[in-house]
Amino acid sequence: MSDERTAAVLETDGGLSLRRGWMIVAALSITQTIGYGALYYAFSVLLGPMAQDLDVTTPQVAGALTASVLTGALCAPLVGRVLDVHGGRGLMTIGSALGALTLLAWSQVSNLPQLYAVFIVLGVASAMVLYEPAFAIIVGWFEGPARANALLAVTIVAGFASSIFLPLTGLLVSSFDWRSALIILAVLYGLTAVPLHALVLRRGRLNEDRPAERAATTREAVRHRPFWLLVVAFTANGGAVAMISVLLVTYLIHLGHQPLFAATVAGLLGVLSVTGRVVTTGLRRRWAAAPIAGVVFAVQAVGAVLLPVVGHTAAGAIGCVLLFGIGFGVGTITRPHLLAERYGTTGYATLSGRLAFFSVAAKAVAPLAAFAGAEAAGYTVILVVVSVLCGIAAFSLFGYARL
Repeated sequence: MSDERTAAVLETDGGLSLRRGWMIVAALSITQTIGYGALYYAFSVLLGPMAQDLDVTTPQVAGALTASVLTGALCAPLVGRVLDVHGGRGLMTIGSALGALTLLAWSQVSNLPQLYAVFIVLGVASAMVLYEPAFAIIVGWFEGPARANALLAVTIVAGFASSIFLPLTGLLVSSFDWRSALIILAVLYGLTAVPLHALVLRRGRLNEDRPAERAATTREAVRHRPFWLLVVAFTANGGAVAMISVLLVTYLIHLGHQPLFAATVAGLLGVLSVTGRVVTTGLRRRWAAAPIAGVVFAVQAVGAVLLPVVGHTAAGAIGCVLLFGIGFGVGTITRPHLLAERYGTTGYATLSGRLAFFSVAAKAVAPLAAFAGAEAAGYTVILVVVSVLCGIAAFSLFGYARL
């Protein structure tokens, strides 16, 4: 046994490994919050000023984000394999440096082709630094309830990324301009994420790379029904959540509510995503994770299908958003738990990357499909589609739990 592996075993016997694990959780909580804020959420604030400055339409600019997310989906399987073989320290350090440089490049674009080129690179960087690699590191450090609590801690903190960075980006744009705002965000992200990833992250003590075992685990998983039920469940629910995210404010206004009311009610989704994660993590101490998430997804289906029926009233709109919002972040923490629970930590990142290819792609395509569908068939049809997708996700997890 090498000195490095011997040290790892000794650390496991004492408290040093656990303390280091929670240091990693703290570091990832910070980098995920800033990463999602700068690499993803800031875009919605910058959309209008960019379109005006570049003299293009907002849909043309919005397409750049879709290209970025699709690029991230394409990169997910490869990122997963790299994580299993080499760990996350180097990958996330390089990815965060690339992300900061890409933000700087974004601030200098002068036409639409340049913007799309930058966003393709941004998609690569995002795949290297956001939730999927972070979860792989956590899964490799923790077991049982500690793993659930570690995942919950990161997602709760990062869940406030939009609450922090939407107003922060707005303040920067109003104080300077969109280009200066991006430069400031690039410096902020680079000065925090790069050193934290480089100095704090370590390879998970539970997932040393064993190539033959990893290949066998991956090959066995993709040949059987449980893995594909997880793919269906989280792809369907991810698409449904993405549709509601982009349409909710517009649809509430369509139902006759004032814009301020619509925005306020939609803002509940962020708070409810944290609530749902806390509740489901607590329930997992008594019941299995798959049926719990299945019930939550079924509740989302009810909330979506009832919105066109009772959403004309304030109480009805709030009630439906509460029903849907309680599951808004549940898929995020349930997916890594179920993968690690069934397949172990060897090959976890590879399998997670393959699953993420489908779920992330759905999140990229779903908003465009929602807008197109709403124009062609009406909002009610889209809400029914959202409900059906949540129902498919629920039944898939119920089926998974029985295998």
